[in-house]
Amino acid sequence: MITSGFIGTVKENGALNLYDGKLRLMASDGSFEDFAYDRYTEFIGEHIEPWSYLKFPYAKKRGAFSLEDNAPGLYRANTLARINVCDFIDTPLAQTELEEFRRKFGRPAQLTLLYHWARLIELLYNAENTIRLLDDKDITSLETRVKVTPRAARGVGCTEAPRGTLIHDYETDADGMLTNMNLIVGTTHNNAPINLSVTQAAKSLIHDGKYDQGVLNTVEMAIRAYDPCLSCATHRLDGKMSVKLDIFDAKGSLLDTLAN
Repeated sequence: MITSGFIGTVKENGALNLYDGKLRLMASDGSFEDFAYDRYTEFIGEHIEPWSYLKFPYAKKRGAFSLEDNAPGLYRANTLARINVCDFIDTPLAQTELEEFRRKFGRPAQLTLLYHWARLIELLYNAENTIRLLDDKDITSLETRVKVTPRAARGVGCTEAPRGTLIHDYETDADGMLTNMNLIVGTTHNNAPINLSVTQAAKSLIHDGKYDQGVLNTVEMAIRAYDPCLSCATHRLDGKMSVKLDIFDAKGSLLDTLAN
């Protein structure tokens, strides 16, 4: 088990929400701050390491980035995070399960494998909420497209993807062409926690350099709990992507090498 803070989306009244509302960044002691999506840079810093193509987000108001268990800026996203940060769930069956979950594990719950229990609660909420959405006039409306006029502007959008909080930040010029963009996806939020969870699992299970497939499968459980998507989270480091391309002919002879 690692100890961290959490991030997720809630409604104005603190209820769980997967689509719209405000971001809530919770510390490991349960205290939290709420803020609008377009203010995320005030609360979330983005650290990089030369050995990873994934950024390391951290709660910047709690101090500098540190890749250590229970570091002040460490936080997690995904189902367990959403279950922790919300005050309640506004569908009856899921709320009943949330209450039982909190009686057993407290708030915030820290055990990594509880991500799976949290998924069950969230699936139940989604089933209840789907029935509710079928009566939503905005969902069933024939107004399915809004005309867009190109202009110079910045837009920040946020939603809860299955893997965690998904932040998209775009800037355009007067022609509506992208001039700058920044993404923080669910796996990016969880990059540091995944590293710590794997390190902790490996140290507790591998002794004297001895391991087998069973041990590796158990270590892998720490990764799978987060449901990572590394291709989604890949990011350029300092504006550069190190790529080396070898070009061979049909006989296997090296013709050229391109690198940046």
